[in-house]
Amino acid sequence: MSDTVETRPGLRRSLSVWQAVGLSVALMAPSMAANINPQQTAAAAGRAVPLAFLLAAVGVLLVAYGFVKLCQYYQHAGSVYAFVGATLGPRAGVVSGIGLLGTYTFYAVVTSSAAGTLGTAFLTQVGIWPSPPSWGPFVLTAVALIGAWLLAVLPARRGTSTLLAVEGATIAVILLVTVVILVRLLAGNAPGGARFSMAVFVPETGLSGVFLGAVFGFLSFAGFEAAATLGEETHDPKRNIPRAILGTAVFGGLYFVVVTAVEMMAFGSDATAFHDSPSLLGDLGGRYAGAWVGDVISVGAAISAFGCCLACVVGGSRLLYALGRDAGGGLGRTSSRGTPVAAVTAVTLAAVLIIVVCAVFFGATASDTFAWSGSIGTLILLVIYLLTTAGAILLLFVKRRMRVPAWHLVFPIGALAVLGYTVYVNVVPYPTEGPARWFPVVAAAVLVLAVLAVLSAPRFARRVGERLTSVDGGA
Repeated sequence: MSDTVETRPGLRRSLSVWQAVGLSVALMAPSMAANINPQQTAAAAGRAVPLAFLLAAVGVLLVAYGFVKLCQYYQHAGSVYAFVGATLGPRAGVVSGIGLLGTYTFYAVVTSSAAGTLGTAFLTQVGIWPSPPSWGPFVLTAVALIGAWLLAVLPARRGTSTLLAVEGATIAVILLVTVVILVRLLAGNAPGGARFSMAVFVPETGLSGVFLGAVFGFLSFAGFEAAATLGEETHDPKRNIPRAILGTAVFGGLYFVVVTAVEMMAFGSDATAFHDSPSLLGDLGGRYAGAWVGDVISVGAAISAFGCCLACVVGGSRLLYALGRDAGGGLGRTSSRGTPVAAVTAVTLAAVLIIVVCAVFFGATASDTFAWSGSIGTLILLVIYLLTTAGAILLLFVKRRMRVPAWHLVFPIGALAVLGYTVYVNVVPYPTEGPARWFPVVAAAVLVLAVLAVLSAPRFARRVGERLTSVDGGA
């Protein structure tokens, strides 16, 4: 059958709540995140890495309240684009949509780079590729992006089922290893004399350091809201999308706090050794359970990274599809299979372009593209979360379009406080050395360009406003 694009019927309602969960969990990539993100938190928070992740979990749960209520009122493939646009105005909505699209694109770079780095490390460990060149990880990075594109252009049912299977198996291995480590810690026979201790929740650097490290906690949770982009493809979306978002946030909170606490204890609360580990669970699996366990976790983390890359491409393409549809362009069309092939291709090529620019003009390695893109994408994401939360306040407590108790206002207000302070400590004092000094600049540039694009296209903003007034919603 030909894949000639058409504007109707568009996206199809074919997904269950578990497939919506699959997209959110895969984009959050808990198995990859627990293996390579906490080290950066340790640089700022010291041994209190679990506390930083706990603060991030609280912030995410507060943000999730707004997403849940907005998803109960609106169902739209554009997620925050529609939520912010319908509450704060079409211009703000387009800026949010472009911003989140930027985040998903940068995260596609993060996860494909992680897949390349972790996959190369695994091949080296088992002797298949004993001496890879410095550009070696980029080979597997390219494989990850090509694979993500191929799966993303298939109907979303197949893609999300793949995400669930890959991520579920890897999480199961990590939880098993975590239990083994915890038992040995409690029994007092852990390597190096490590013991169970709640001191990992006591900050050494003050709360400002913990909040500074919490940005990598938010990076680990990023994507919990991705199910919102499937609002036009999921059965009973007013019920299933909120369940998927809240369930993913709760699971992520418990998972990251427990796993990072056990990881830090297993390193004897030594923040320096923790920070210097290239693969936390790979190292600990080998020390606490056996060398082969480390290999299993390494390959599992690489597969998790690929699953997350696929989720980034899927989520980003749905946002671009929604923007393109409302603009009346070719990016807002679907193939005969019901998937936005043009949007998928555009997101994938944008990720490729970012990697090529970093590697060719700045001499970046795959590890560099992972860290740089992760920091930039998260800064943009925090701003988008702030706008979405403000929109939820307007919908619920100013316009009062839904009946909620007045005291529920504490949830979005708490989200604004946590998000705002986290952004503040990451830009004040402003970093003046190394690549970090460019992260806020690039993040701000994405948002500024989004604002300029909206201001230069008033007709587009009006069309968006007209489309958003017909967004599926109601009291």
